[in-house]
Order: sequence, then structure tokens, then C-alpha cells
Amino acid sequence: MTKSNEFKKNKIRVLMASAEVAPYSKVGGLADVVGELPPFLEKEGCEVAVFTPLYGCIDEEKWGIKEIPNSELKISMGHTEHIFKLKTTHHPKSDKINIFFVDNPKYFSCFNVVYPAWVDEMYEQQRYVSFSLAILEYAKLLNFKPDIIQANDWHTAMIPVYLKTNYKYDEFYKNTKSLFTIHNLAYQGSCDKAIIDFANMRWDNVWYDNCIEHYGRVNWVKGAIYCSDMISTVSKRYANEILTSDKGEGMDYTLRGQTHKIRGILNGTYYDKKFNIKEKPKFKKEVQKLFGLRDNPNRPLIAMISRLVYQKGLDLIDFAKFDLMNMPADFVFLGTGEDGYQNMLIWTSNNSSNIRAWIDFKPDLSETIYKGADMFLMPSLFEPCGISQMVAMKYGTIPIVRATGGLDDTIISYPNEKANGFKFLGYDARSMVDEIKNGIWTYYDRKDDFNLLMKNATSARFTWDDSAKQYVQMFKEMMNK
Repeated sequence: MTKSNEFKKNKIRVLMASAEVAPYSKVGGLADVVGELPPFLEKEGCEVAVFTPLYGCIDEEKWGIKEIPNSELKISMGHTEHIFKLKTTHHPKSDKINIFFVDNPKYFSCFNVVYPAWVDEMYEQQRYVSFSLAILEYAKLLNFKPDIIQANDWHTAMIPVYLKTNYKYDEFYKNTKSLFTIHNLAYQGSCDKAIIDFANMRWDNVWYDNCIEHYGRVNWVKGAIYCSDMISTVSKRYANEILTSDKGEGMDYTLRGQTHKIRGILNGTYYDKKFNIKEKPKFKKEVQKLFGLRDNPNRPLIAMISRLVYQKGLDLIDFAKFDLMNMPADFVFLGTGEDGYQNMLIWTSNNSSNIRAWIDFKPDLSETIYKGADMFLMPSLFEPCGISQMVAMKYGTIPIVRATGGLDDTIISYPNEKANGFKFLGYDARSMVDEIKNGIWTYYDRKDDFNLLMKNATSARFTWDDSAKQYVQMFKEMMNK
């Protein structure tokens, strides 16, 4: 592998490390952020390289992914020599941004999913420890000397720890600062301390309370909180919420000691396609047909597209299902997740005339639903940022959300002349049902108000340009420290 000399010295060099990157591999919002942000950072004067694992589900031919010659890398971990190769392609929206794929058949390419559910804890840990260590070695081989390394969530949280320990005296990284971005604090990479030996870390460097030790187990997120130079979250509200015992997931006391380096930067979304609101009835009719609902253009259609997990408020749907069955509105649900929630939605779909569920991950159908629905339901227990409400608003689909995290930051609640959605405060089925009823009766009885909501929603802008400017400002602050 030849060293690259094309990296320009006058730009901020940013290395982004992530377990998933859209459009190549996607499970949640993490993939969207790391997939969509780089071109906007480039516009702000950054030179960006993105590293992600090469999973078996990634279509190398479709995305033009090619192996870099002489890229074989050998790293000894856990008394075994692990062999990696590096492949690359250009970002779909910029030829100047390289996406690097770390290839290892033992840990990544052997799976056709991003996060296989049937692997044990230690193996899952080894996957991302080896990935993180490979990133640090490949950056040296590529001669990509980063000013900033952005580690995203627990999968790469060990990178700030490595920079403060194993690589502390490495000349290559002496000026490199680390940013740890929390997309969802509920996932922390907690595991047995045996992983320390596999990671080639010295126990006396990391095994203490102000690093990765957490109640007798390794916690990579805790390590990143202490070892990173800056911490960011994906909305301002979430940056405050994680400091509380209610939303801090057991890390609130640790984070409260690091508030000086926490920033909340709201995610953005693309606004490259303008939607003609007059086409909404056409898509609504298509959704009604696809889900086996009656063709009724004057009946409100409420949608929920989500991972079917506890965080997303599915237990509120379960408690309220009989209320929903008796409402003068139709409901469609799309997503996959925990068996209990899937079975609940299937049962509700089979035993009602106005509720339909489609248990699958279908991006094309998702877009049709966003365009055709009148309202979009997000009753989340917590939501660090949320992209779905932003996407829904682009199509004039009015969000009904719980006031938490990024949902609270992006939605102005009706009644208000600037309102773009409906919000409820309490995490309980009654509060959700009351706000859904508010939306339904606004649709029926206050048409002018509902049309203003649609106008405000389609006019709302949460752009990556704004996010990128805030990131670059933070990068400059980090580099000047």
C-alpha cells in the first residue's frame, strides 16, 4: 500500500469511525449521520476520511468498492494474529471523500447483517476492538494524519482510550484530538474485563474508575467520556437530558463531571428533492391500497415507521391499541424489531378494521408512506435526535411526538402560529391518545389550522449545512486547546 500525499495541509483533517454508514450499511440513525455529514464538512474546509467495517451485506459491485493494493495488515490480539485488508470507494456525493472498508472475514464479511443477534458478548466486543485498532494502524499506513478523530457510539469508543494510552507517545498522533459522539447512550459496550488483554491494553493504564472500569466491568463509553477531548450529542436537548438520572443510563454522574466538553449539535437531513403537496392524495391512495385499507381521501391516515423496540414507545401503542381501533382514522405501522412488539402489531392488524402493520424493513415503502400519510407518530421514551420527524415534515406529514430529545428541539406544538406538529409531555398512553385525538379533530374540524401546520412543516429546515458549521467551530476549538 502506497502512502498518500494528496492530503492538504491547510484543511482540517477529520477521520470518522463508525460501525455503520449509509447507504452501504444501515440499522439506525448513526448510519445516516456518518453517511450524510461528510460532504457538508468538506464544504466547510475539512478533509474527511470515513472508516467502517466491510460486512457481508454490503454490495461491493454496486458501490464500486475496490481493494487497495498491498493493504494487508497483521495485528496480534488475544494470542492470535489477525489479518485485515482495506477496500475503498468514493462518497456518493463527493469524489474527494474516501470511504474505507476494513475487511476481516472472521469478524465482518462472514455476516449478512450489521449486528448479528446470535453472537456472544465477547465475540461482539472483539469485532469492534479489532476494527478500532485497525483504523489507527491504517491511518498511519495511508499517511492520513488526522487533526480530529470522531468516534461514534460504543463500537469505536475505544479509540479515544487508545489515543490516551497505547498511542500516547506515538509521534504520528501527537497533535490528534478525539471527539466522541453519543448517538444513543443506552448502548455502552459493557463487557467482561477479559477484553483488556485482547485489546493489548495495559491494565494499569485503563483499569480504574476514571477510565473504563465500571462496577467491575469494562465500559467503553465511560472510557471515551473521560479520554476524549470533546463529547457531542445529536441534539441540544439530549445533551442536557443525559446529565439526569432519568435519561443518563447510569452515566449521568460521569457526564456531570465532564460538562465542560459536552456539546449538543442537532442532526440535519437532505432537502434536495422538493415535494409537491398536491400529490399527497395520490400517495395516500397508494398506501391505503397497499395496506388493505378503504380508499377514503377524507379520512386521516396516521403512520409510524420505526424499529419496534421499547425506546420507540411501542408499549404505549400496546396499552392504547383498543383506543386506536375506535378512532375515526386509519393507522399504518412499518418496521421490524422485538418479537413481542411485532406479534402485538400483527394481532392488532388482524383484529381491527383501521390498523394495519407491515413487519419488514422496506425503504421504498417508507418513502411512499411518508408522502401519503397525514400525520406521523413518534411516541418515544427517549429520542437523541430523530430523523423521521424531519423527513415527515418535508412531505407535509404532521408529526405527533413526545417532547423529548431532538423531537422537542424540532417540533413546535399546536396551537401556535408557527406550529409544525403536535407534542405531548407525559410518557403514558393517555397523553399520547389525547394528542392523537387533537390531531384527528384538527384535521376534521380546523382545516385552515391543519393546512397551516402542513405549510409550516414543509417550510421547516434542519440542514446539514447548519450542523457542519457547528462541528467545524467545535473542531477549531479543540485544535486550539
